[in-house]
Amino acid sequence: MGGAEPRLLLVDGHAYAYRAFHAIRDLRGPDGRPTNAIFGFIQAFEKLRQRLQPSHAAVLWDGGLAAERLEALPEYKAQRPEMPEALRVQLDPIVAWLRAAGVATGCQEGVEADDWIAALARWAEGKGWNVIIASSDKDFMQLVSDRIGLVNPNDASGRVWTAQEVREKTGVDPRQIVDWLSLVGDTSDNIPGVPGVGPKTAAALLRRFGSVDAMLDRIGEVEPERIRNAVREAADVVRRNQSLVRLRTDLPPGFQPAELELRDPNVPELRRLYQQWGFRTLLERLGDESERAQSNDPQTDWFADLNGRLEPHAVAPGGEKVDNPTNH
Repeated sequence: MGGAEPRLLLVDGHAYAYRAFHAIRDLRGPDGRPTNAIFGFIQAFEKLRQRLQPSHAAVLWDGGLAAERLEALPEYKAQRPEMPEALRVQLDPIVAWLRAAGVATGCQEGVEADDWIAALARWAEGKGWNVIIASSDKDFMQLVSDRIGLVNPNDASGRVWTAQEVREKTGVDPRQIVDWLSLVGDTSDNIPGVPGVGPKTAAALLRRFGSVDAMLDRIGEVEPERIRNAVREAADVVRRNQSLVRLRTDLPPGFQPAELELRDPNVPELRRLYQQWGFRTLLERLGDESERAQSNDPQTDWFADLNGRLEPHAVAPGGEKVDNPTNH
């Protein structure tokens, strides 16, 4: 994924905000408002930027659930709890930080962030760019190619996943991920799979038949009989699941190439925000000791090393319900 071509980092905004929110507890600014998600998000994003060295970046947010998915499965993502109010009030401040930091960000009404990220990744791939998607969502494995990789925050190694890592994780190639998830289901999205067909069985079926379509065309060859009957009875569910799992890549990119370039930060605005939130350590990084001295930041030195507090066990299960997002 190296070379002189542009490198685009695409971040699943809600996923990283949730992660930060649950990794740090009880951090508040001088005005008493919660700032834990803001601080954790900034630290996580800066870590990504330093490690991956992108030339371009965008943080995208959910604008609601896709109408066509809800029509196909009314229970789609229905099990996800409401976003905590203490997190919701921190989303707009995170967006304000991104803009001050020179990072493109956006939210489209009725468009899931996964679909916008997928469309933007394929668009950039078509332009000869290298793309890295930062998210733990399994759906993104379907996009992996020679130019599109994944960074999974649950992977402590921090490596960029290629097709090899996808095969190691699932037993199938990226091009088969839609069919693999259609058979297995996805509990995080409330999508049921074929009863009795787990990840290993689904991978074995796809390695033998190549695709769900080929398997259904040759359903009499599926063994054992228990699996054959289960797949036959769930054929309509599997085909519906394909439409639910397949990410949309036909959406407009939503940005011009120049808008995705990482820009110089607006230092005065960052200073104002850090003072407002009481972030002494981040003020210190701006190099203004006099401004830092005026902060009433309650932080202690342990905030300087956040890595241990952003481990997989700290992530809230399931994800968020975003059908009523805040405006960005």
